[in-house]
Amino acid sequence: MSAGTGESGEGGTSTAVRNTIAAGTGCGCLLSPLALLGTLVVIIIIGGFGVLLAPLIALILLFSGGGDGSAGADDADEVIAVFNGDGGGELDTSTVPEDLVEPIEQAGDLCGAVGPVVIASQIERESGFNRELVGENGEEGISQLPPAVFEKYGEDDDGNDETSAFDAEDSIMAQGRHLCDLAGQAQRMIDANEATGSVLDLALAGYHVGMDAVRAAKGVPQTNEAQGYVLAVRAQFAKYAGVAAPPPGATPGVTPGVTPGTDPDPTASSSASAASGA
Repeated sequence: MSAGTGESGEGGTSTAVRNTIAAGTGCGCLLSPLALLGTLVVIIIIGGFGVLLAPLIALILLFSGGGDGSAGADDADEVIAVFNGDGGGELDTSTVPEDLVEPIEQAGDLCGAVGPVVIASQIERESGFNRELVGENGEEGISQLPPAVFEKYGEDDDGNDETSAFDAEDSIMAQGRHLCDLAGQAQRMIDANEATGSVLDLALAGYHVGMDAVRAAKGVPQTNEAQGYVLAVRAQFAKYAGVAAPPPGATPGVTPGVTPGTDPDPTASSSASAASGA
């Protein structure tokens, strides 16, 4: 759960999500993504952006591509537990491109606060595993680090005598070093009572909006950009941990229908409502 969001109502939300999934599986198939999206809009209106929204985002992203009708209440519980966890555990290697398994696992072994599931989930959010991507603010490569940040953390990890953000292994290892550095800063802030929340959430927010913003907010900033980023990364934990398999035929490392670089936005309820009624 993201820092800065309240914990009240989490049990009720989990029950609501379980009931939603169970209702959709009673006929032998998952509830349609549009129906889930409509439910999401209602939850946004009633509960606002935060812990009430998070599990539904996870389920929409994980199940929107279809399924074999086997998901039920127990599956929802497990997805939510992984969503709210620390991103630890082993990477399901079938969910990422084969040649990136080793660098993702290595980057996820650099520090205790960041595991390979976190690395893979963040890569999907940043670039959708596009190694050549250039961001609108100049971020480069599969991990979308700004040039100055990559210059600080990047090394020739693939041994080709060149350090480049467009070399996937160099980029992923730089991502891991940067994220571990941010996690260390977050831990020191928490220990000094300068911030509240989990180390991982603070580090993820720092990666996206900067640690100065996290420090000023004394936790994950209460903005759509910061909160949405943390939720979007967490929403992929279950897939990369092997808890919720991607739809048959899905490209490893990519969730169908999810655009890299976009955050869940509670202000988009009007367009979502239109989609749910289509």
